[in-house]
Amino acid sequence: MTGRPRRLLAALLAALLAAGCGTSEAGPEPWHGGRIFLATGNTTGVYYQLGGGYADVISRHLPGYEARAEPTGASVENINRLASGDMEIAFSLADTAADAVQGRGAFEGQPQPVRALARVYSNYTHVIVRADAKITALSGLRGKRVSTGSPKSGTDIIAGRLLAAAGLDPDRDVRRATLSLPETVKRMRAGTLDAMFFSGGLPTPGIADLLSSAPGTFALLPIADLIEPLGARHGSVYTTAELPKEVYGTTSATPTVTVANVILVGADMPDQLAYDLTRLLFTYQADLVDVHPEGGNFTRRSAAGTDPIPLHPGAARFYRGG
Repeated sequence: MTGRPRRLLAALLAALLAAGCGTSEAGPEPWHGGRIFLATGNTTGVYYQLGGGYADVISRHLPGYEARAEPTGASVENINRLASGDMEIAFSLADTAADAVQGRGAFEGQPQPVRALARVYSNYTHVIVRADAKITALSGLRGKRVSTGSPKSGTDIIAGRLLAAAGLDPDRDVRRATLSLPETVKRMRAGTLDAMFFSGGLPTPGIADLLSSAPGTFALLPIADLIEPLGARHGSVYTTAELPKEVYGTTSATPTVTVANVILVGADMPDQLAYDLTRLLFTYQADLVDVHPEGGNFTRRSAAGTDPIPLHPGAARFYRGG
């Protein structure tokens, strides 16, 4: 059960519980019946792991609320479900979230009412090719079978933009498949794909599994040289960094394109709830690190830098020390 029927059921259960316990001295009714659903990503990605950890923190430390992480196709789907009221919290790549706020790209002409709680860790773009294909640049993917990630995902958006920056039409010059990470890994192993894209934190479990299961079969492709045409068309939301060789046991570091992740909520979320959800990220950050190392890769100062995605007023109050 999803969407409004689930909301109505949750609200009804909460009302029945309140009636049974007496409400003469009760505080404000929990928003959305006290149920918080987090839109995350593919089950073998970092969003899903960290989302599960954050949901556990909320359930244990925010009285009156129970949270649950939901697997999804990631950024675009997450924002759509957040805006529709089907989810209360969503993980997203910052470029996709910026498009949503400004009514561009997948949200052309339809700005979405989303706000940020925090900018968290950065995603690294993984472009993986079969080593025997001898592909040394993204332009070498012409005519190849390529997975650009789940439909309506941030990976799919970045993949399309990178292919265009390399002079390729994403829908004509490659044999494009939009597949989840688990399905992509399965097909890479089977030899029915020549290359794949995935934007994720370090390490991404599905990528680690692919590379460790067949040493020497696959290679990470360097793509940092595309930052200039990428930035000229899409602005400064993209940066570059080296994917350290220690992460996946490669022979050398891989220069790649990175983009920040943001945690989003709806503009209609109560200010106090947004404040509390932001506070929990920092009060229990060690718990997030226990779930995945990327849980430690943001600070109070860096988290507030969500521009051009507006901070929720409740989150802004937290960063001001209010």
